[in-house]
Amino acid sequence: MRVNTTDLQNAFGKYLALVEKEDIIVVKNGKSVAKLVRYREPDFHILHEEAKGYKSTRKISYEEYMELVNSSDQRYELIDGEVYLLASPGFYHQVIVNEIAGHFYNYFKDKPCRSLTAPLDVRLFGHATKFEEDPNVVQPDVMVICDLEKISEDNKYEGVPVLIVEVLSPSTRGKDMAAKLHLYMRSGVLEYWIVDPAHKTIIQYSFSEDRDIKEMHTLTAADTISSVVYEGLKIPLKDIFG
Repeated sequence: MRVNTTDLQNAFGKYLALVEKEDIIVVKNGKSVAKLVRYREPDFHILHEEAKGYKSTRKISYEEYMELVNSSDQRYELIDGEVYLLASPGFYHQVIVNEIAGHFYNYFKDKPCRSLTAPLDVRLFGHATKFEEDPNVVQPDVMVICDLEKISEDNKYEGVPVLIVEVLSPSTRGKDMAAKLHLYMRSGVLEYWIVDPAHKTIIQYSFSEDRDIKEMHTLTAADTISSVVYEGLKIPLKDIFG
């Protein structure tokens, strides 16, 4: 159906009802200037970090994910075809992230690798041979990257961090301890720290070249965590949780 702009302004409600049945072409001075189409809810769901046991109806494509990202000011992650809305971190979460990031900055200063913090998209693709085959996009709290040649011309990072740190919150515990653990392991990350502020512990994973769990240690407040990959990178947990 074609309608002119004056009719649309005068009877907008009527055309909103009609668009349920057919598209509406808006005409001005004899030229088509706009199109009203029926909005259809997507048949996938965004998993809010606060949700418990909530499953999407189907996996979504990377193109659908990017449409969502480009149409919103929110932050999202894409893991195994499911979209997660990232909640704003709390104060204590950020204090811990800054403490770890500060130790990392001092250690990696003047070294070839760089330590960075969120928000920064990291594109991973598991055991696949290219990103398009298994697209995943995450924003780790802290990461160490050494493949700086993987920074694209549009200033995006498309490599694999060597070490990743995630700081848990009540809403991200399941994702960080399961979905991200599996993704990081199968993508070639060598070391993964899961920091638990509630219990003042850190679970430290190291992964083998075959992309399997090599070692796993749980450290408590009286311990000092030492990187498996980087000799001399040590942080007393009392500094992190103090």
